[in-house]
Amino acid sequence: MNKSPLVSLAAAMLLALASFDAPAQAQWSGVAQRQGAPVTPDVLQHTRWIADGRDDAPRKVYVFLDANCVYCAKFWADARPWVDGGKVQLRYILVAVIAPTSAGKAATLLGDPDPAKRLAAFERSHAFGVARMMQGGPRHSMQDASLPPTAPVPEAVARGLQASEGLMNALNLRGTPGIVFQRPDGQLVALGGMPANGLGSILGPL
Repeated sequence: MNKSPLVSLAAAMLLALASFDAPAQAQWSGVAQRQGAPVTPDVLQHTRWIADGRDDAPRKVYVFLDANCVYCAKFWADARPWVDGGKVQLRYILVAVIAPTSAGKAATLLGDPDPAKRLAAFERSHAFGVARMMQGGPRHSMQDASLPPTAPVPEAVARGLQASEGLMNALNLRGTPGIVFQRPDGQLVALGGMPANGLGSILGPL
């Protein structure tokens, strides 16, 4: 029998509970995901993410990010007015779906003493090149020495990335950035890639 895309995350949750280090496991501890349960805001809140923006920002948006994704870099740059203005906190959930180095780069980020600072520095360093490429300029590579891939990828990190990819698939997201936000009526909306109608439809008014 076919299942809905918003379906059982039990396997992903079990993987995630066994993944990462003790503090990361604690982030999952409040979630008891029953078989067949849909993705909920509580599930997203208790996964492992890297915060970008103030904790007291009134709007929280989850973003599935691959460190080799040029569109993720564009989203990061385009969202600066909302994040820097305290309107939105972005919560980046790392996945490894684009290139062989994606998992290693995610491991480097997650192993950093300050993952948020490291991620911001990396995305900032690529913002100009990505913007130029998307305006018809030369192809831009997300490979650089500032974020070398960890090799081998620690087993716990690999399990966590697999769990995050399972969550992304359950939301029927097929590309990065995978953007998930909650409407005023409580409904979760999941969008794959850059929104065609502008960031205001996701991040709200400035």
